[in-house]
Amino acid sequence: MNQESPLVHGGECQKKDLAYIHDVGFSDYCLKSAPGILEILQKNNINTGLVVDLGCGSGLWMQQLVKSGYRAIGIDISPSFIDIARKRVPRAEFRVDSLFSAEIPPCNAVTSIGECFNYLFDSKNDNQRLVELFNRIYKALTVFVFDITTPGQVSGGITTKGFTEGEDWIVLVEKEEKQEILTRRIITFRRVEEHYRRDEEIHHQRLYKPEEIERALDQIGFGFQTLHNYGEFNLPPNHTAFVARKLT
Repeated sequence: MNQESPLVHGGECQKKDLAYIHDVGFSDYCLKSAPGILEILQKNNINTGLVVDLGCGSGLWMQQLVKSGYRAIGIDISPSFIDIARKRVPRAEFRVDSLFSAEIPPCNAVTSIGECFNYLFDSKNDNQRLVELFNRIYKALTVFVFDITTPGQVSGGITTKGFTEGEDWIVLVEKEEKQEILTRRIITFRRVEEHYRRDEEIHHQRLYKPEEIERALDQIGFGFQTLHNYGEFNLPPNHTAFVARKLT
């Protein structure tokens, strides 16, 4: 499926229904990104060893890493996502924690796929907190691969509405962008026996301009390149990927 996910890995979802819907209905982004990210690791001579994924979601990327011979640690703030991930990839290690405060062990690479760094877990998620996280990542790894959402998701002053449905679920999403904050109102319906269970969440994302991220990476000492694709998979509009390398 090519629809934009209402909840990208590492988001605020604590509830089972939205985690389930994301896993079964919005796996395209992760699965189509995986071959290109594996190629990036291999081009940087990272063919084995430990990869830490921040905002691992339901473990789809972890599954590809383990199949390719890597050791993997996945970190996500959602217990519901981690429950799915542990069942999917029993050979990987998973931790419930905020990606902004989790301990990052020495490793060969850190990945964060699906605009995880944009999510506003609390009011402290700002440029400075992102720089602090990048500093900790720099100390832990060789290569850092991640992507962000940039401004322009929704035209100013407009609220967009849409829905996606699957065999046993429906998700409705309203989106509004103001002052580089994207707000998503997400209503889910999941079939439980003969009835549908309703739930609702509101997610907020801080939208970063690519040059803001570039300045932060340069300040820390990363060498980096920006991408608009992972291999053959083109990122959605107003998304940018980064491949950052430790220079010293």
